[in-house]
Amino acid sequence: MTDADKFLYGDRSGVNNPLAQADWATKKLVWIPSEKLGFEAGSVKEEHGEECVVELADSGKKVKVNKDDIQKMNPPKFSKVEDMAELTCLNEASVLHNLKDRYYSGLIYTYSGLFCVVINPYKYLPIYSEDIVDMYKGKKRHEMPPHIYAITDTSYRSMMQDREDQSILCTGESGAGKTENTKKVIQYLAHVASSFKSKKDQGSAVLSHGELEKQLLQANPILEAFGNAKTVKNDNSSRFGKFIRINFDVNGYIVGANIETYLLEKSRAIRQAKDERSFHVFYYMLTGAGDKMRSELCLEDYSKYRFLSNGNVTIPGQQDKDMFTETMDAFKIMSIPEEERTGLLKVVSAVLQLGNMSFKKERHSDQASMPDDTAAQKVCHLLGMNVTDFTRAILSPRIKVGRDYVQKAQTQEQAEFAVEALAKASYERMFRWLVMRINKALDKTKRQGASFIGILDIAGFEIFELNSFEQMCINYTNEKLQQLFNHTMFILEQEEYQREGIEWSFIDFGLDLQPCIDLIEKPAGPPGILALLDEECWFPKATDKTFVEKVVQEQGGSPKFQKPKKLKDDVDFCIIHYAGKVDYKADEWLMKNMDPLNECVATLLNQSTDKFIADLWRDMDRIVGLDKMGMSDSMHGAFKTRKGMFRTVGQLYKEQLGNLMATLRNTNPNFVRCIIPNHEKKAGKLEPHLVLDQLRCNGVLEGIRICRQGFPNRIVFQEFRQRYEILTPNAIPKGFMDGKQACVLMIKALELDPNLFRIGQSKVFFRAGVLAHLEEERDMKITDVIISFQAWCRGYVARKAFAKRQQQLTAMKVIQRNCAAYLKLRNWQWWRLFTKVKPLLQVTRQEEEMFAKEEELVKVKEKQLQAEQQLKEFEAKQQQLNAEKLALQEQLQAETELCAEAEEMRSRLATRKQELEEILHDLEARVEEEEERVTQLHTERKKMQQNITDLEQQLDEEEGARQKLQLEKVTMDAKMKKIEEDVMVLDDQNNKLNKEKKLLEERISEFTTNLTEEEEKSKSLQKLKNKHEAMITDLEDRLRKEEKQRQELEKNRRKLEGDSTELHDQMADLQAQIAELRAQLAKKEEELLAALARIEEEAAAKNAAQKKIRELEAHISELQEDLELERLARSKAEKHRRDLGEELEALKTELEDTLDSTAAQQELRSKRETEVTQLKKTLDEEAKLHEQQMADMRHKHNQSFDELNEQLEQAKRSKVSVEKAKQALESEWNEVQIELKTLTQGKGDSEHRRKKAEAQVQELQVKHGESERQRQELADKVAKMQTELENVNCLLSEAEGKSIKASKDFSSVESQMQDAQELLQEETRQKLSLSTRLRQMEDEQNNLREMLEEEEESKKNVEKQVYSLQSQLAEMKKKVEQEALSLEGAEEGRKRLQREMDGVAQQLEEKTSAYDKLDKTKNRLQQELDDLMVDQDHLRQIVSNLERKQKKFDQMLAEEKTISTQYAEERDRAEAEAREKETRALTLTRDLETLADLKDELDRANKLLKAEMEDLVSSKDDVGKSVHELERSKRGMEQQLEEMRVQLEELEDELQATEDAKLRLEVNMQAMKAQFDRDLQARDEQGEERRKQLVRQVREMEVELEDERRQRSQALSAKKKLELDLGELEAHIDTANKGRDEALKQLKKLQAQMKELMRELDELRVSRDDALNEAKENEKKVKTMEADAMQLQEDLATAERVKRQAQTERDELQDEINNLNTKSSLAADEKRRLDARIAQLEEELEEEQVNTEMVNDRLRRTTLQAEQLGTEVAAERSTSQRLEGARSQLDRQNKELKLKLQELEGTIKSKYKSSIATLEAKIAHLEEQLDIESKERQQASRLARRTEKKLKEALLQIDDERRNTEQHKDQADKLNTRMRQLKRQLEEAEEEVTRANAYRRKLQRELEDATESADAMNREVSTLKSKLRRGDLPFNMRRVLTRTGLDSDEEADLQTEASEPAAE
Repeated sequence: MTDADKFLYGDRSGVNNPLAQADWATKKLVWIPSEKLGFEAGSVKEEHGEECVVELADSGKKVKVNKDDIQKMNPPKFSKVEDMAELTCLNEASVLHNLKDRYYSGLIYTYSGLFCVVINPYKYLPIYSEDIVDMYKGKKRHEMPPHIYAITDTSYRSMMQDREDQSILCTGESGAGKTENTKKVIQYLAHVASSFKSKKDQGSAVLSHGELEKQLLQANPILEAFGNAKTVKNDNSSRFGKFIRINFDVNGYIVGANIETYLLEKSRAIRQAKDERSFHVFYYMLTGAGDKMRSELCLEDYSKYRFLSNGNVTIPGQQDKDMFTETMDAFKIMSIPEEERTGLLKVVSAVLQLGNMSFKKERHSDQASMPDDTAAQKVCHLLGMNVTDFTRAILSPRIKVGRDYVQKAQTQEQAEFAVEALAKASYERMFRWLVMRINKALDKTKRQGASFIGILDIAGFEIFELNSFEQMCINYTNEKLQQLFNHTMFILEQEEYQREGIEWSFIDFGLDLQPCIDLIEKPAGPPGILALLDEECWFPKATDKTFVEKVVQEQGGSPKFQKPKKLKDDVDFCIIHYAGKVDYKADEWLMKNMDPLNECVATLLNQSTDKFIADLWRDMDRIVGLDKMGMSDSMHGAFKTRKGMFRTVGQLYKEQLGNLMATLRNTNPNFVRCIIPNHEKKAGKLEPHLVLDQLRCNGVLEGIRICRQGFPNRIVFQEFRQRYEILTPNAIPKGFMDGKQACVLMIKALELDPNLFRIGQSKVFFRAGVLAHLEEERDMKITDVIISFQAWCRGYVARKAFAKRQQQLTAMKVIQRNCAAYLKLRNWQWWRLFTKVKPLLQVTRQEEEMFAKEEELVKVKEKQLQAEQQLKEFEAKQQQLNAEKLALQEQLQAETELCAEAEEMRSRLATRKQELEEILHDLEARVEEEEERVTQLHTERKKMQQNITDLEQQLDEEEGARQKLQLEKVTMDAKMKKIEEDVMVLDDQNNKLNKEKKLLEERISEFTTNLTEEEEKSKSLQKLKNKHEAMITDLEDRLRKEEKQRQELEKNRRKLEGDSTELHDQMADLQAQIAELRAQLAKKEEELLAALARIEEEAAAKNAAQKKIRELEAHISELQEDLELERLARSKAEKHRRDLGEELEALKTELEDTLDSTAAQQELRSKRETEVTQLKKTLDEEAKLHEQQMADMRHKHNQSFDELNEQLEQAKRSKVSVEKAKQALESEWNEVQIELKTLTQGKGDSEHRRKKAEAQVQELQVKHGESERQRQELADKVAKMQTELENVNCLLSEAEGKSIKASKDFSSVESQMQDAQELLQEETRQKLSLSTRLRQMEDEQNNLREMLEEEEESKKNVEKQVYSLQSQLAEMKKKVEQEALSLEGAEEGRKRLQREMDGVAQQLEEKTSAYDKLDKTKNRLQQELDDLMVDQDHLRQIVSNLERKQKKFDQMLAEEKTISTQYAEERDRAEAEAREKETRALTLTRDLETLADLKDELDRANKLLKAEMEDLVSSKDDVGKSVHELERSKRGMEQQLEEMRVQLEELEDELQATEDAKLRLEVNMQAMKAQFDRDLQARDEQGEERRKQLVRQVREMEVELEDERRQRSQALSAKKKLELDLGELEAHIDTANKGRDEALKQLKKLQAQMKELMRELDELRVSRDDALNEAKENEKKVKTMEADAMQLQEDLATAERVKRQAQTERDELQDEINNLNTKSSLAADEKRRLDARIAQLEEELEEEQVNTEMVNDRLRRTTLQAEQLGTEVAAERSTSQRLEGARSQLDRQNKELKLKLQELEGTIKSKYKSSIATLEAKIAHLEEQLDIESKERQQASRLARRTEKKLKEALLQIDDERRNTEQHKDQADKLNTRMRQLKRQLEEAEEEVTRANAYRRKLQRELEDATESADAMNREVSTLKSKLRRGDLPFNMRRVLTRTGLDSDEEADLQTEASEPAAE
């Protein structure tokens, strides 16, 4: 397991832990609420009404808890579950416990239905590498563990497959990891969808490899630098919301991106809380800027900036200098130039310098003044403004009062507020510009995005102590997002239930949140909070108090609104959100909503010398008192407002949110919820209450609430049957049954309430808690089964041990009796004599024994004959089996051939499918190109509209300016006249002055002398002045220093005051800590006592366990010693036995010596007898070895057969799973492509298995052949042995007499040996027992010593802990006393206040606690009402079930009593029978053993006799051979005999093995035959079904033919309809003409109608030309289609390619026809809809205009001329007369148009008939094509029938290919139907085109006449213009002419525009 796997998969070993399962089942484990841990596990012990006594699992304490507070616990099966929606008990405790377990195991991602819950690990995890990305690529969500990559991959894949836009919504508190997860999403998408891997688009913009992806990743550091900051919770907290929209092309590559931002916290730029930083960029710039940049940006030290409240606050593990270089590099990658970078940094530096501007009150007034303007100078230098203008604008701005502007002096507070507002506004504008610039960089490519994935990173639901306007906006957005989630969940649930066919009353849970949203955003009736806030902003005297009063008045009756229950200072009103009640304080809401800005400063910034600053503030002409339209021109998605429109922050945010929600609703959303585990930023720590609050706020618990309303637990049929079939053992009958039927039967047997479950198509749905109940019942059932099984096993073992003991007792008694008798007779001389004489007495009985032996020989021969007969029968059976095996092999070969054929068919179909997919891709590419063209045209049209509106506005402005200039010209003329008069007067005065000048020059000469004298005086005075000025400058410098010192003193004073307040707070904290420490001391003492008790218990348990272990070890050692002793005893016994054998041989030699005459023969016999015994032993040993080998062989055979059976079962299972997959495939065709791969893999695996099975079968065949050969060889040997046996039989009779004597002697010696062995064993046992007792005593002594030592050590440890704790206590007490002494003085003052406050606080606390309790109970009741209803139904069902079960139980009891009595009787009988059978079996086994011994002895004797016979035959000639030679020959014969015996035994064993194998093969063959029969029947049925399907298809084809015939008849009827439509059109034209006649009566309407007619005529002309072109193109395409059809008839091989071309052409035609449909249908409509159609056509023409700028220039000129003419009025009379003349001309033209219309109708009818004839020919041709295709289909059906006949004999694996073929057939049918639809559409389109052409030709002549009249009008207009230029016409006449002139110009332009597309 790798490191990544640990953090992805985890360890779920405890899931199937039986101990945990049993613990859960027996203890009734539940969750109870806890203050520390959130919820604690406990077991219910007692129940008293509404209260329960619960024993805690950890501490063992017993606690009384209300039943409402108890929550159910899930079974251990659901521990660490990946999707919490699968939990059977869906409650807060279970959700928290699951998240906690997973988090502690290192699993930070968990699913909760649609949510993915992420808990911040606060450490790096190795789960974001490229290997992990590749691991998640292309996988389904359920196949991989939860991860952010899984969610991004599913959204990416669904975007690619469904062509639907996707969104990923990341929400959570600050520090929860939203930004990090969005980074991971972008990283994944950049890796997966980068265009770097593919070929570059030639049409795309020139980009380097992967530059777009790099820029997308580098946009984040820039946004983080300018928008993120360090907070208490998070070191890199994003202080704005963002929606990153990544666009993808058709192939799934990233094309571009766009970022939209929401709610930037701009107030952070001017002030920050303690231990927090401003935006990162300030610190980056101050630390990372070089000397040159510092001087350029006027940068100073951190401490000198007032807006950096906390100075230089560093972030651990981050260097600001490095981050500055990183952001600069990111700017370079984003290709932002150096000028713009410096401009940005200048704005940042200016914001800091604005904070250093200080203001003072003047002495005698409240007016503000600026004593030191150094900061202002720096600001103006950075922003490119004049200092004096800037200071004047801040201290005394110009304010509009009525129509005049007045300068108003500002107070110090107003000036400071204005500076802060300016700083915030400039930073916000700079941030917006930066986002716009990043968007511009990311949208470089020219490729059009087909779809997008949006990533929303926005703050989650927030509930603080003081909630202001920003929190309300965030909570409002979260309400909307939660509504979206509820709605999507509702839709998915609905789809799931509909897919599974479940009846359920659907509830849209999104409507639950609507009241709260209406409370905030409703515009009227009653107005919402935002509307009321905007309303209050209009009133100058409105305050926050009046706003709150209005809100309470309007919304007081809303269920989601509450008046505050706390003191008025804390809360103004409360809103009940989905996450809980939130208290809001409405301080400065009006100011925040208006966001006012100093207009004068804004205009100065607009006129800045710095281009960048002027560009930032360029839209200031639109601002009226408010900063409301920032960056409207440049911002993406911004909207234009009217000039001077008043817009508030709330209104803007509401619109922005509305746009966001509209985009999100059009996407498929994915939800990610980020959670903070603790506020200390520690890894591995989780605070339960914090996590629970976040789960509520994030909507996870809301989602679970919705889950509980329906059926949250779903189980597949197979899993349900597998797990819970134990509860219903007899419900399902034997044999195969469908999963759904089986589940229905099981649920009937379980007698569940129908309200608690629903059965779908593939799953069983349960309500919450039902599975837990089933798990309990299952555990009870399993425990009962195991207990009964254990009892049976114990009984069996005990009975076996008892029987063994009984046998041992009887044996001991026999041994004791024999031993006593032996001990008595051992030393008795007569006994010795008897033992020596007894063998001699048996010589007389040799003849009787010989007769007995001969009888036994006869019996043995009979048995041998029977065995031979059986052998023959077995050989015959084996031959039959071989024949059957060969037949099976032939069947296998045939089926493999069929498989190969099916595979070929599949490959052909696959190639066909690939070709069709290629066609599809081509078509999709064409469609996308068309869409791109359309979108480009739309964008061009919008741009043109915007240009026109801009030009119109500019025209208006220029007109106003021109009028002003004219007025100024008149005034200037008057002034010029005055100036000329003044010049004349001045000339006269000049003459006089010249005279006076001469006089003055004379005086000057006198004065110069005086001047020289006074200059000398002035020099001396200047010196004095310079000295004084130096003194003054010194004094001023001192003054400034003193002021700075005073400011520093004031700062120090403020700091000291802050420090004092902090010290007071620290004192209070210390007191609280002391109290907490005391409480902790008490708790620790309690924990100490509990720990000591636990230690004692554990020590006792440990000692007991150690005792048990030692006893077991001692027992094991004893057993091992017993084993060794027994082995030694065996070895001794074997030695003793060998010694006795030697003694026996010695005795035999003595006996042979005593014999007189037959000494030599007796010696031979004795030797032979000894050899016979040895042979017996060897034979026995070899028989045992052979039996073991045969057993091993049997075991191997059994294993191989079991493996084959398992493979067969696996094949059956795969068949079942494949059938299920077939159903899924039929329902979900879109997933076929993905599942094809899995099916092919499965096929490969199955083929691999089949090959393995075939190899195994071949191996078995080889082994079987070898065994047959061996058997034949053994049969030959048996025949030889039989001949030898007959020879030996005669010798046996002689040898038997001698052997009997030897056996008697041997038995006596053996009895002596046994006695000695028994004595030895008894002595060894006594010794062993004594030694074991000694060891036990020693072990016990050692254990006791160890126990003593351990207890002493534990005591010492406990004493050390006690001493350490006591010392700590003493130190703590000393500290507490010291602190108490120091705090006594402060506490006395506080105690007084606290006494006064305690009374009020207690009352408040009592009320609040009572209120909270009521709230809690209310919430619980609301949350669990549904559960209670469900539980009530469940309880009712349980009661009914219990009653039924009680009745059944009573019946069962009675039945079981009767059964038990029967069983007792049967048991007694069975025991009696068993005893009898055991006795019989013992007797039979003894008889068998004796018979076997006799047989062995006879065989040996026979062989010996044969050997002796041969010896005798060989010894006929030379009788005098020595005994040694005979012995040698005898040994050789014995060796041969041994070999023969071994071969015989092997043959017998092999025969038995073959018999067993044959029996097994027969059984298996029967099973296989049965399976084959079933499979064949199933295949026959399937074949019949297929045949039926083909018959149905043929019928469908016939139906389609009939449909085509009907369509032909419909076409004929359509012709008639068209003729009727022509008549109706004529009627319409008549009515239109009448309307025109009526309209001409009125002069005012005539001009408007003229314009409309001109436009209509132009548009219709254009559309007519387009229609003609399109008709020609259609005819050409039809001809090409006919040629293609001929090629189809000629070549079957090229038919498919031609079809592709035809389909592509038909798709193009369809698109064109659709366009024609829209145009022609609109043209054919009545005249009412003509106006709307005209407007649409105007828009389309405007899109195609290229020369619009020229037209606009003409329009401007004409409008200027018209305005000049507007001053004259008198020309209306002459124009009216001329217009009357024009009207009479129009009447004449109208009559002429009617005549032309009639002519056109005649021509159209003739053309229409010819077109109908061509259409009929086309229809006939298409019918011929249809007939050809139907023939081809018939041939295909015949081929299919042939293939089906072959497929009937195929195996299970052919099912996969069959499914593929069926799918392809469906596709082919769909394509055929599509072809037919296209044909129909073609015909309809051609009909509509002809209609449109007819109508357009009618209107053409009207257009021509209208153009002639328009030309006449234009001539009149030109004459009027010439007159106007001369100035003859009056003002009124000019105005009318300007209008007509404008109209004529517009009409002329429209004509030119219409002619351009017609030419195209």
